[in-house]
This record gives sequence, structure tokens and C-alpha cells, in this order.
Amino acid sequence: MGARSLKAILDTSVLVATDIPPLDGELAISAATLAELHFGVLVATDLAVRAERLRRLSALQGTFEPIPVDEDVATSYGRLAAAVVASGRQPRSRVMGLLVAATAHAHSARLYTRNAEDLTGIEHLVEIVPV
Repeated sequence: MGARSLKAILDTSVLVATDIPPLDGELAISAATLAELHFGVLVATDLAVRAERLRRLSALQGTFEPIPVDEDVATSYGRLAAAVVASGRQPRSRVMGLLVAATAHAHSARLYTRNAEDLTGIEHLVEIVPV
């Protein structure tokens, strides 16, 4: 029998990057990531950029069943945001990233991200894997 596959949540920063190598684990995304991607499509003023963002969003929606932001994720968010405050930082500008991290926390998953520095203060609660 093969090695057990670890659960991993893909941060939005990983999904929009074009230079990410294959990642290990049972991969998933948060509904918070879909919210960020939808926003990115809607605010794009260049039609070619909007079309490419929409293409990528559609492909991701066909690939992943997003994990909802439910009560468990909300509880994890409160814990992570409090940890950010305890580290001397403000969570307000990091809300979406913290919601994605809270999804990982609530589901005992690691978090793949290109923005590990934005998550300073929660490393003891979530396995953050910079890519």
C-alpha cells in the first residue's frame, strides 16, 4: 500500500500563479478562494485579462469542489485572527487569506501558498508550505 496522501488547501496565490510545480497531497480549495477569483474577473478592465481570468476560474470550478466556509471554518478563522493579533499584526488586511488558512485549519490540512509572510503568527496552528 502507498504512502497516505496528506490533505492540502491551495491558496489563491498558488492558483493564479503560472509557475507552480506539481504539488503533493489530496488537493482542495476553499469557497473563499472562489470569491477572490470571481472578484478578480469582475474588476478586470482589460477584456483579454478578464477572459483569461474567467477561463482559469471556469477550469478550477470544473476541477475542484470548493470546501464551504461553514461554522467550523468560522471558528478556525476566529482563532487564527486572534493569533495574528497576538503576534502584533492586524488581521483586517488579511481576511481572505485567513479564511483560506482557516479552511485548512478546520480540515486538518496543510496550506500551500506563495504569501507565507502574510500568515505570520499562525504557523503554530496551520502547516504553511511556501511554494
